[in-house]
Amino acid sequence: MLLNTFRVAALAFLLVALACSERPSTTGPAASNRATVPPGTPTVSGAEQLARSMALALGDPAFRAHVKQQLDRSSFREHKLPFQRFLAADGGRGAAALARGTGVATADLTREANRAMPLEMYLPVPEHRRAWKGGADILVATAVGDHEAPVAFDVHGNRRLLDAERPPATPVLAVVPVETDFSVAPNICLLLLPCGGGGGGGGGTPPPPPPGLYMTRSHFVDDFEGWLKGDPEFEVHILGQKGQTDSLTDYQCAGEKQPTPYYFDQNGLDWSGNVQLFSKVQLDAYNAAHPGQNIRVFVVEDDDTACQIKANRDLLGDLLKAVDGANKSLGAGNDSTGTAGKSFKRASAFQKLWAAIAAFFNTNDELVGTGVEDVVVGVSYPGYNWIVKGENNVTNGWLALSMK
Repeated sequence: MLLNTFRVAALAFLLVALACSERPSTTGPAASNRATVPPGTPTVSGAEQLARSMALALGDPAFRAHVKQQLDRSSFREHKLPFQRFLAADGGRGAAALARGTGVATADLTREANRAMPLEMYLPVPEHRRAWKGGADILVATAVGDHEAPVAFDVHGNRRLLDAERPPATPVLAVVPVETDFSVAPNICLLLLPCGGGGGGGGGTPPPPPPGLYMTRSHFVDDFEGWLKGDPEFEVHILGQKGQTDSLTDYQCAGEKQPTPYYFDQNGLDWSGNVQLFSKVQLDAYNAAHPGQNIRVFVVEDDDTACQIKANRDLLGDLLKAVDGANKSLGAGNDSTGTAGKSFKRASAFQKLWAAIAAFFNTNDELVGTGVEDVVVGVSYPGYNWIVKGENNVTNGWLALSMK
């Protein structure tokens, strides 16, 4: 037993010695670019290591100019670039620059980048995009989780933690998990609504919108997005009974990644326009298949996968229980069109839908809340008629909903 203990100790000593002998020398030309890591500081890895490598590479004025040019040329929202694709472009120019700055082989840097989760890079703060002219006054930051304190590096590789809620005065280049679908070219038609769909030439009166449930205004009390993640990605989902089970499923999503008429892009706390949430055909089909059941208008701030709600099942279930409990189980709605006009009115949300509601929600989108008609809540806001109620029945926003 004692012999085995000595063998294990000797093996451990040998491994430590080999690791120390393989550390790169600190006397080469690249040593001045390396940050002094205090004892006990965790070794950076993954996205954090790549962010540090990018920061060191930005110590080269020529590479900074190249990065600035590529960001300015990007036609994606917020001038985003796919990080791994940027490294590989122009014969691997970016990867070579990061490898040089970090003092590693380009092949090793490329292997590490390809092993990491898909990343994107951009300046998420509009003031930073306007202020940065390509100088050395730049930080490179990363964070995997929303509202997580970003880890940042300057062009000398010095590491610091940034405030999770407020950006610094120094411009920040974010290297973060991908939220953008870079496989689809930006659709200028969607950015310049209305577009397409009109028959004939010479203008004239546009055709009426297809019948259905519409949202014409929305306001939220927060953007529910950490500053490092840039603009919020609000989505409105129509949830309803799944088959004849006690579960809910997602019937339709409206958001920035959706085609017309389900496209809308809200980049601040307020939005106005005309977006369809659920067509009359869809609603009639739902009512025929699910007699006595109603639909929920549910808002999320999407963190990664467009129009796929991902959140902790218990948080989602608790949210709906709290909202329905405080609002007479009237946290749903349905078409109430009649002789008095077209309308979308409050309706019962049944308790049996709570049990398995979150079976398909399993990661971390922000649950803004579920819509409740203002007459149920007992509070109204001019120009709006539905209130968005979130966790603990807190009011997180208000919507203008109507049948057309």
